[in-house]
Amino acid sequence: MSEINTPGRRLTKAHKRSFATVAALGAAALAATLVPGGAGNSGQAEAAAVPAAWTRVAGAVQAETVQANLAAQQAVAAKAAQQAAAAKAKADAAAKAEAEAKAKKAREAKAAASRAAARTPVFANNLDGWIKEALFIMKKEGIPGTYHGIHKNVMRESSGNPLAINNWDINAKNGVPSKGLLQVIYPTFKAYHVPGTKFDQYDPVANIVAACNYAADRYGTIDNVNSAY
Repeated sequence: MSEINTPGRRLTKAHKRSFATVAALGAAALAATLVPGGAGNSGQAEAAAVPAAWTRVAGAVQAETVQANLAAQQAVAAKAAQQAAAAKAKADAAAKAEAEAKAKKAREAKAAASRAAARTPVFANNLDGWIKEALFIMKKEGIPGTYHGIHKNVMRESSGNPLAINNWDINAKNGVPSKGLLQVIYPTFKAYHVPGTKFDQYDPVANIVAACNYAADRYGTIDNVNSAY
């Protein structure tokens, strides 16, 4: 027997059974109405039983429909709960991955900072330390010069005094006295100052690096300077 279909929807087995029962009862009711009037009390009794049978069938159909709807709702709710659980699991996994990535990045940054700190030596706060620190910076900046070349010029220009100042030469008369270990005037210091060092003519490291930067530009290297420059 072919299945009964409604547009866009297939009947469930419960619905098919209900329809079959209704059809059977309908046939029985029709048969009862066809019993001749002279058939006696039995015909009348059968006819009277038909409404009761219809009531029972209607109740059964309604109960099956309620059960079918309830089952469908439960299935939808179960599917929704399953989808919600999957979405939460996915979100939790993404949050965990993001947290792990941030933690890894923080560890890498900390390790890099530690390596950088380990590579940066500590210099003494004296002429020897100032020259060595200046050379350390000059190497990173590509500025030529040697310890000997810097030391000989420092001793000639200021005798190693970072606060030395020349108040009598032509620069002083022009209002820009030479200052610091390598006796640099302000315009030269400003033009050749290297970022990362203090912007202070009297700062020993900044003074050396700026002076060596100037000497490299004009003489090739501070090592080639053997007199006032």
